Amino acid sequence: MGFFFVRQRILTNIVQLQRNFQRNMSSSSSQKAGLVLGAFQTPDKQLRLSKLADAFNKEKTGNKLADQIKILGPLDAGSVRVFWNVSEKFPVVAVAGLGNPEEKADVNEEIDQHKENIRNATAAGVRQLIDFKVDEIVVDDMEDGQTAAEGAFLGSYKFQLFRNAEKQKKIPPVKLLENSEQVEAWNRGAILAETQNFCRILSETPANLMTPSVFCDKVREKCAGLKVDVTAHDEKWAEEMKMGSFLSVTRGSKEPAKFLELTYMGDSASKDVICLVGKGVTFDTGGISLKPSAKMDDMRADMGGAANVACTTIALARLGAKVNVKTLIPLCENMPGGAATKPGDLVTAMNGKTIVVDNTDAEGRLILCDALCYAETFNPKYIVDVATLTGAIRIALGDCVSGVFTNDNNLWNAIHDAGMNTGDRVWRMPLFKHYAKQMTDYEGYDINNIGKGVIGAGSCTAAAFLREFVKKDTKWMHCDIAGVMGNCTDQPYTGKGMSGRPLRTLVEFVLREAGHKL
Repeated sequence: MGFFFVRQRILTNIVQLQRNFQRNMSSSSSQKAGLVLGAFQTPDKQLRLSKLADAFNKEKTGNKLADQIKILGPLDAGSVRVFWNVSEKFPVVAVAGLGNPEEKADVNEEIDQHKENIRNATAAGVRQLIDFKVDEIVVDDMEDGQTAAEGAFLGSYKFQLFRNAEKQKKIPPVKLLENSEQVEAWNRGAILAETQNFCRILSETPANLMTPSVFCDKVREKCAGLKVDVTAHDEKWAEEMKMGSFLSVTRGSKEPAKFLELTYMGDSASKDVICLVGKGVTFDTGGISLKPSAKMDDMRADMGGAANVACTTIALARLGAKVNVKTLIPLCENMPGGAATKPGDLVTAMNGKTIVVDNTDAEGRLILCDALCYAETFNPKYIVDVATLTGAIRIALGDCVSGVFTNDNNLWNAIHDAGMNTGDRVWRMPLFKHYAKQMTDYEGYDINNIGKGVIGAGSCTAAAFLREFVKKDTKWMHCDIAGVMGNCTDQPYTGKGMSGRPLRTLVEFVLREAGHKL
């Protein structure tokens, strides 16, 4: 009974302190900083503060913080406890549960749960302090600086660019707690999270404000000061390159198409170049094969592949990665109109193959195939294309994983390991000749853009279509990211809206494949 009354008294005091703090915040003009600390919980329910949290507890609170946490009971992974007036410098402290300190990669779940716990906990702590309207948030490195930074910056993101300034939620700056020995790792995680957040902004912005031309301008602005060359080719250039398939998609739109080319040469000692290709349909109505109106607004993010490869390049440049990258992004709208491509029309791709377009809503593959042909001209070490290509991949895999098709086991192993580490998982899908035959078994032309119409395997036949535009000896990987485009339920730290996934997995994949230490 004594313990119960002590606990109830502490809870009552906490509520009163919270009210006093919020009252003081609204009336005080002085800067108020909040602190996020981490606490592990062993399998036998014992509390273990992170190294920085332990030092803070002993040096600044005389063990009072740890005592209060223990009295309030177990601190589960992802949960947050908030304490007031435990430190003069930090009037509000959020302690986030990091879970079992011995938890590692789960081979069945194909994820490093320890790292995911850190991301979720850090994000939850940061969001709690944002709600308390602090002016600055200082974060513990959680004994894994990169992962903590990812959680902190992804968790603090909020898309409100077009909201009335008076109604916008204040997002305070986030920084690392002093005396951390993981500054470099924290900075690396901050770069990855900030770049993913930019990817989210590109995908979330309404389509009338994120046209092909605007997309090019935004990426160019982001590349300023980086060693990235940016070239935005126009439709005349695409015509000269004989990209008839790409240009067929844009015929119904008044917005001019663009073909964005980014070049990052981070390894002057190597002649190897990798090519990243991204689908850049800035709005997809389906064209003449018009989509249903319900949730059509989500198609503003049908350039998620373009955003991901552009931001992967930016992240690699910011990290100073020793790799050479050509990033190729066909950009256009898919609209109905008097000049729009009609079902049954025939178009010719850059490599001379003829395509009958039986469904204009299967347009992503039509713009990607010309980009893949152009990628081959650079004699790349390998090609990776990224696209919100098919709704079928979400039906197959849900919203927690990207589908990957590849003709090279080493590429698969690298991206699979990257996905386990980043928490943004991938799953290998079949690339059988069976699917290719459905797309190419025609007498009057080379390829059909939807194939024989066999029920099921829509993602597989789409990948088989793309494979027809990659040379047999070229290492190639296709990532269908439509399932993780937005509003995912598996990552609390990314929250609602467009996710920017799988940006961090793509960056780590490139680094792993290049043999970089991580």
